[in-house]
Amino acid sequence: MEYNVSSLMALISHIHTLSADFTNRMLAEKGDFVSSHGYILYILSQKEKMSMGEIAANINRNKSTTTSLIRKLKEDGLIQDENAKEDGRSKLVSLTEKGKRYNELTARISDNLLATCYKDFSETEKQELLRLLVKLSENLECVAHN
Repeated sequence: MEYNVSSLMALISHIHTLSADFTNRMLAEKGDFVSSHGYILYILSQKEKMSMGEIAANINRNKSTTTSLIRKLKEDGLIQDENAKEDGRSKLVSLTEKGKRYNELTARISDNLLATCYKDFSETEKQELLRLLVKLSENLECVAHN
């Protein structure tokens, strides 16, 4: 398909699908995981403990989908949850040691994906792409939060 400025969102969707397929293929070699599982492990590596609501917001999924994804990771011993001290009804989720090790694998997959995506890009082109995508994201976030 040939893209133009009017089909930008179709191109972004296509790139998202290709990158998710790439990640899912790599993760499938290591178990029954999908890219959303890897992303949850990644965000938990950035913040020690998170509530289910925070995770759902970060991965842009509803709470029931997030609960299902979290359940799979918990069954596989990659994450653990505990009752929040300030609100016993809320759960805080964190990585287990096994989850931290698995996260190293997903980091390698992510590095491989980035190397593939940035093939033949100069450092200047990478920075310009990032700048423009951040700008596009900020424009959409302004509309989404109004």
